[in-house]
Amino acid sequence: MQVSVVIPCYRSQDTVPHVVADVVELLGSPGSGVDDFEVVLVVDGSPDGTARVARDLAAARPDRVRAVELRRNYGQHNALIAGIRRARFPVVVTMDDDRQHRADQIPLLLAALGDDVDLVYGVAVEEEHGALRSLASRMVKRTLAMAGVPKADDVSAFRAFRTPLRDTFRHVTDPYSSLDVLLSWATTSIGRVVVRMDERTVGTSSYTLRSLVRHALNMVTGYSNVPLRMVAWLGWFCAALGVVLGAVVVWKFAAGDTTVAGFTTIAAMVALFSGAQMLSLGVIGEYLGRLHTRSMGKPTYAVRRDTGPAPADEDLQGRDA
Repeated sequence: MQVSVVIPCYRSQDTVPHVVADVVELLGSPGSGVDDFEVVLVVDGSPDGTARVARDLAAARPDRVRAVELRRNYGQHNALIAGIRRARFPVVVTMDDDRQHRADQIPLLLAALGDDVDLVYGVAVEEEHGALRSLASRMVKRTLAMAGVPKADDVSAFRAFRTPLRDTFRHVTDPYSSLDVLLSWATTSIGRVVVRMDERTVGTSSYTLRSLVRHALNMVTGYSNVPLRMVAWLGWFCAALGVVLGAVVVWKFAAGDTTVAGFTTIAAMVALFSGAQMLSLGVIGEYLGRLHTRSMGKPTYAVRRDTGPAPADEDLQGRDA
């Protein structure tokens, strides 16, 4: 098996050397089951000396380590995508730079990546974060489920997947991308393994409660049309309610229960036109939802394998994952 290990790096000048050393030692050992591997360090505009450290590691082991420096801070998922697009080997493993993800757990992910499994998440035995951070993480997973990600509760930054899955999102240029959503476009053959994770001993996580909430909002508004669908259903409900209220007002007038001059006309017109406005919003919301879905760049399909000749259409090849 040949493996590309992609590690996004930010403010990790003290931990990256240890992470790389652990990975190289483990995957380079005879019993690892890995024939060849590379470590892709993606420095996400880190303001400290992380870029220099990554360059030094790449210079020391050019056969194993590659350093990719982004021009500014784009976010963890964007940095991951940059590294994944540069991966050379058939399997990609992603892990954090803070030593919470243990290198000795990588073989568990690779072993679970069977013939009919395209993506494996490493799920911690127990939460490695505090109560508030863990609550925010669960909220993000709920929004991932709203975005159509299967088995969203198992989503983790410690994952292994088949590199061809990246072909289904090679045209995506969204600055608010979520790797897990993009991978869900390519496959539903997802597994999980329970892994051991360590506590962070150096520095603090760049994922604060505020950034996690912002990430969750980006997932809901960027990869889900649920809010637009809610507006559409509200429009239909208000339209139906307006018709009912208008009928009630007319009925009361016919029965003689309404004695105020002009009340029936005004109330009926308000109910009718308010209902029509909300119905129009519902229709507009439905169209916007369809446009939003099409603008994501989601592929029409993804092929696992094909026993026939390769397609001549280059774009078709880009969807065959």
